[in-house]
Amino acid sequence: MVERVSGAAGPAAGCGPVPEADGVRALYERYVIPTYARMGVVLTHGTGSHVFDERGRRYLDLGGGIAVNALGHAHPALVSAIEQQARRLIHCSNYYYSEPQGRLARELVRLIGPGKVFFCNSGAEANEGLFKLARRFGHSEGRFEILTALQSFHGRTLAGISATGQEKVKQGFDPLVPGFRHVPFNDLGALEKAISPATVAVLIEGIQGEGGVNPARPEYLMGLRRLCEERRLLLLMDEVQCGCFRTGRFASWQRILEGAPGGEGFLPDGVALAKSLGGGFPIGAFWVREPYADLLGPGSHGTTFGGTPLACAAALAVLEVIEKEDWAGHARRLGDRLLMELGRQVERHPRVWAGVRGMGMMIGLQLQPEPAGLTGAGQSPAVRLTQLLLEEGLLVIPAGTHVIRLLPPLNLSEAEAREGIEILERVVGRLD
Repeated sequence: MVERVSGAAGPAAGCGPVPEADGVRALYERYVIPTYARMGVVLTHGTGSHVFDERGRRYLDLGGGIAVNALGHAHPALVSAIEQQARRLIHCSNYYYSEPQGRLARELVRLIGPGKVFFCNSGAEANEGLFKLARRFGHSEGRFEILTALQSFHGRTLAGISATGQEKVKQGFDPLVPGFRHVPFNDLGALEKAISPATVAVLIEGIQGEGGVNPARPEYLMGLRRLCEERRLLLLMDEVQCGCFRTGRFASWQRILEGAPGGEGFLPDGVALAKSLGGGFPIGAFWVREPYADLLGPGSHGTTFGGTPLACAAALAVLEVIEKEDWAGHARRLGDRLLMELGRQVERHPRVWAGVRGMGMMIGLQLQPEPAGLTGAGQSPAVRLTQLLLEEGLLVIPAGTHVIRLLPPLNLSEAEAREGIEILERVVGRLD
């Protein structure tokens, strides 16, 4: 059961007055556009891998703000970096230089490969930048079409939903932005057949997140690289959810291609980043490979808030802590153990679970088409199970109708991982 917390860990510990949950919900109902089907809990604060509601109940957060909170909640190094930078310079226009932005760009180039970086505020903006890069690359030849994968997700802007290979996100927003077509994921032959004279780029996720935690196969990635070189196409990768060390390497393709012939030399032409990059502070970025890094020159792209000194200082602190304390290696090792334990749970409860997949701290649990105890509730099985787990003190993220995602902090402890597995076992055991 969820735990009621008192004393220093409770909401009275320097967090201001305890809000009335009904009052907060009323504010949302009256003033907030209802684009989210919220779970009903009013969160007040967090520490490490846990968050607390207005009554002092503690929840183990294995959703991580949808793969955002790389170091959990209120990590001292991140808090300190934000506080110190806020005392110096929060924002300045991109007409001027600031040291944190230059240093962060250098770090991302070190982690990815030779190239340059543009900073923005979100993953959707990062992908928009890649769309513009591709259009500029092919403009003189009249090429503009970008091929993406079915079940992909690339953001909620008009171009983002046009690029996304899921019909549900497009409904009601016609006419869509032209220039995007979708092909099956992990199917190199289907993609090759889809290339037209207008095609200029291919955009994929290394691991599809919203699509259900579907990793790209090594041979698919290597084949895409060869095909794009042969056809003079840009190979673009959306690493918004699966990047920034979530798989145990900085980029998902680095983990996927370990041991694959030629894998160490693999490099896309453009990469979108966000989510875990700022550890909770909003920041996005896109990296462009060296031959194309100057395609977007002065006046061709811009942002008011992208790459502020404050956002870059936060991201620098996140990268420093992860590398200094080897949380990427920890995420890899603990993620492997989680996959093994969850695999055993799948075997114990075949009427509920159909399988488990993922890498590092990005894991998807696949539900059966009609999972025991989760049908006929007026909600999708994934959302219903997410609600049941919330009631037991565990936060997870649904993906589609039949997958739940575990996207915890990279510094999740072994004890916390066991706690999460025990809650899952308890809830699923009752369903089965």
